[in-house]
Amino acid sequence: MKYVETVINLKLTFLGTGMSQGIPLIGCSCRVCTSPDSRDKRLRTSALVEHNGTTIAIDAGPDFRQQILRTSVKKLDAILLTHEHRDHIAGLDDVRAFNYLQSKPMDIWAESRVIEAVQNEFAYVFADDRYPGAPEMNLYPIDGSSIKIGGVEVLPIRLYHGKLPIYGFRFGNLTYITDANQIPETEWKKIADTEILVINALRMKNHPSHFSLPQAVEIIEKINPRQAYLTHISHRILHREAQDWLPSNVTMAYDGLEVEV
Repeated sequence: MKYVETVINLKLTFLGTGMSQGIPLIGCSCRVCTSPDSRDKRLRTSALVEHNGTTIAIDAGPDFRQQILRTSVKKLDAILLTHEHRDHIAGLDDVRAFNYLQSKPMDIWAESRVIEAVQNEFAYVFADDRYPGAPEMNLYPIDGSSIKIGGVEVLPIRLYHGKLPIYGFRFGNLTYITDANQIPETEWKKIADTEILVINALRMKNHPSHFSLPQAVEIIEKINPRQAYLTHISHRILHREAQDWLPSNVTMAYDGLEVEV
């Protein structure tokens, strides 16, 4: 059974590939945080999906402004939120720039619990006496059903981040998963036959709320995509060393990496 239509000419840009504190960590002198390799410099995890004039961001963490400035993007149609942790929503105030450029509120898609968290975190945005110049947002609920943003069909995939239910997303032949450590049995069929898989791989050792790198590789082997990319990486993994260890169809993602689907 096909859950999503085939989407061609889709572009994925990794805006950030790091864990919640980013890399380098403040005050850390480990070999990853001090690495001269630019691929070991990781902003908080976020991505852009572009297709036929529609541009969608996945998450908007504390580095959102910096990440967008490093791209050529001047138009953003919507933001999909995987969950409400601050490394995924703290940059939402910076949609103000797009409000000005596009003369309209920013569409934010998230499940109801995450919408409530956004309303609480950015109460000044939704106040009756809203401060002049505050960002403008339209909040739309995700209930697990497929949604359409511009010309892009998006299929939410239920995942678990420890005990917290979160969402991953499928766009045609691309599936994007971050911050997860569990994929319910009911959701595997939504990922089946995906050609490009993005999945989080925090560190080598197991973690209570994130897939480890070995666990991510096991999942990749089960799904068997044409190519997989690892994201949400900690300062316990050196890019060069991990890449040497990985199967040929698995790539360590890095900030700024662009993938054509």
